[in-house]
Amino acid sequence: MPKTSARLLSLLSLLQARRDWPGALLAERLDISPRTVRRDVDRLRELGYPIVATKGPDGGYRLDAGTELPPLLFDDEQAVALAVALQIATTTGAGIEEAAARALTTVRQVMPARLRRRIDTLQVTAVERPAAHPQADSVVLMALSAAVHAREVLRFDYPPGVADDGVRTPPRRVQPHHLVTWGGRWYLVAWDLDRDDWRTFRADRITPRAPTGPRFTPRELPGGTVAAFVTSRFQGGAGDWPCRGEVILDLPAAAVSGYVHDGVVEELDPNRCRLVLGSWSWPGLAATIGRFDADIEVVGPAELKAAFARLARRYTNAAR
Repeated sequence: MPKTSARLLSLLSLLQARRDWPGALLAERLDISPRTVRRDVDRLRELGYPIVATKGPDGGYRLDAGTELPPLLFDDEQAVALAVALQIATTTGAGIEEAAARALTTVRQVMPARLRRRIDTLQVTAVERPAAHPQADSVVLMALSAAVHAREVLRFDYPPGVADDGVRTPPRRVQPHHLVTWGGRWYLVAWDLDRDDWRTFRADRITPRAPTGPRFTPRELPGGTVAAFVTSRFQGGAGDWPCRGEVILDLPAAAVSGYVHDGVVEELDPNRCRLVLGSWSWPGLAATIGRFDADIEVVGPAELKAAFARLARRYTNAAR
C-alpha cells in the first residue's frame, strides 16, 4: 500500500475512534506535520468523508455524519472485528439475523484471503429455545430506540387484542426511558401515563402506533439506575451476587445481550451499550466482562477497576 494511502487509512481510523481530535495531537499520533494533516484531511473530504474543522485554542477535526455513505476503509483489526460482530449478530434474536448474514457475506467477499481465513475460524451456532425467547422485531426495536432518544411519548398496543368484555383494549401511552435486555429478552422501561406508574414491557409484544406524542422531561427512575430498577422488578431485590459492577462496552446491545443471561444491557447508541453484571468475585467479574472483544469503560465501583488492573498485571506476566 502506498505510504499516502496507508496514512489516510490511519487518519480515518483515528477520526472514527473519538469525536474531536486536536490537530497537533493527530500530527503527533501519525508522526507527520500539522500541514500534512491538513492536506490529508482535504484528501479525505474529496473522497466524500464529512470532516469539519473545530474551533479552539489549537483547532482540530471531527468526522461528522454525511448525507451519503462514502467509501468505507478499515484496517485489518477493524475488518476482522466487524466480521466477528456480524456473525455474533446472527444469533442475537433481535430480528436482524438475515440482514447480518447478508452483510457478513458482503464484507467477507471484499476481504483479502489472509483476513478471510481468520474470520472463518470462528463459527457461531445458535441453539434456539423458541418457547423461552420469542424474537423481537428489529423494526419495533428501532422505533422504541428512536422514541427513547427523542424523549417522545409513545403509543402502542400491548398486546393487541380484545378484552374480556368484547371491547378492544386501548393503546398504552408511555414516556419511554430505557431499552434494555434481561435474560435474552428485550424490554422497554417506561412511565405509564394512564396508570401513573413505572412499567416494563416486553418488546416482542409491542406494536407501536404512529405518530409519537409530545416531548417530555425524564423522570427519576426508582433505584437510581435502570439496572437496579430492572433487577428489583425481576428478582424482587437487589440481586444475590456479592459483586456487581457497571461498564460501558463499545458494542451494540444486540451483540451483548445473548451472553449475559442475568445481567442488564442498556442501549446507549447503535454502537455502545451499558452492562451491569454480577459475579462471586471482582476478578471473576472483570474476566467475564473481558471476554467481549471491545473497549471497556468502567463506571464503577472502584473494586471492579482494581480487579481489571490486577488481571492486566497477571496477563502481562503470563505473556512474558
